[in-house]
Order: sequence, then C-alpha cells, then structure tokens
Amino acid sequence: MAQKIIENSLFEKRDFTAKDFERREFDTCTFNNCEFTNAKLIDVTFTECVFENCNFSMVKFDNTGLKDVKFRNCKLLGLNFNDCNKFLLLVDFADCNINLASFFKLKLKNTKFRNCSLQEVDFAEADFTNSIFENCDLSKAIFDNTILEKADFRTASNYSIDPESNRIKRARFSVLGLTGLLGKYNIEVE
Repeated sequence: MAQKIIENSLFEKRDFTAKDFERREFDTCTFNNCEFTNAKLIDVTFTECVFENCNFSMVKFDNTGLKDVKFRNCKLLGLNFNDCNKFLLLVDFADCNINLASFFKLKLKNTKFRNCSLQEVDFAEADFTNSIFENCDLSKAIFDNTILEKADFRTASNYSIDPESNRIKRARFSVLGLTGLLGKYNIEVE
C-alpha cells in the first residue's frame, strides 16, 4: 500500500481520539488544538511539523518518525518515545507536560526542553549530550547510565542524578541544584 503524503497543511481543532493512522507522511504541517488521545500511529512520519496545544496522552507510537518536530504547550502523558523510528529522530519541547514518558535508550543529542514537566520520565540509557533542560521539573525522573555530557540543568529542578552511574562530564548545574547530585550521600547542603 502506498504511503499518503500530506504537505504544508494546517489542522485545527481536529479530533483524532482513538483513531489509527497508518502509512502517512506529514511534511511541514501545523497541528493546532488537536486531540490525539489513545491514537495509534503506525509507520507515520512527521517531518518539520509543529504541534501546538495538542493532547497526545497515551498515544501509541509504532515506528513513527519524528523528524525535526516541535511540540508547544502540548500534553504528552505516558508516551513511549522509544517506540519511534530512530532514523533522524529530532524533537523540541516547550511548555509541555511530558510526565510518565519514556526515552529509554534513545539518542537525542541537542534536545531542548523548555518550561516542561518531566516528572517520572525514564531517561535510562539514553544519550542527551548537549541537551537543555530549561526551567523543567524532573521530580522522580530516572537517570541510570544516561549520557548527559554538556547538558544544561542550571534552571532545572527536583532532579536526582547519580554522578557515579551517569556520564555528566561538562554538564552544567546551578549551586542550588547540588542536592540533586549529592542526594545518595544523605548529606545536607546549606
């Protein structure tokens, strides 16, 4: 079956709840105020697309391509980004709720998270080299064997990162964030 290609289109206030998308390609499209809750995206590719004020809660990715995709003010609860197609995977997040998501084992160098809630997110064994976590809440996020070299956590909060089990060379932290690096030692920083 041939893949359906949609280019330079605007989708506003569309309800895709619990729908199945298969073998579609969206190039340079914008999605505003769209509902994707519980949708299944199978072999779908989004290239240079922007999602604004969309709800992606519990969406199932199955070989979904996210190539230079921007999420703005979106709800992305419980997503398994590790089920996406890894080829040219590039995402950017601003003002999003990404709680309970998984980035397990993904290579997402240079990813930007701005003003995002990343509570209980699984970053284990992923590569976030040179990524930015600006004004992000990382409460109960999992960092285990994660590459965070040159990552910027200076304005992030509530993280707990063990320097002995993660690669943090040249990562940037604020003085206020030191407790997030020393938590396992049960010491008090004043």
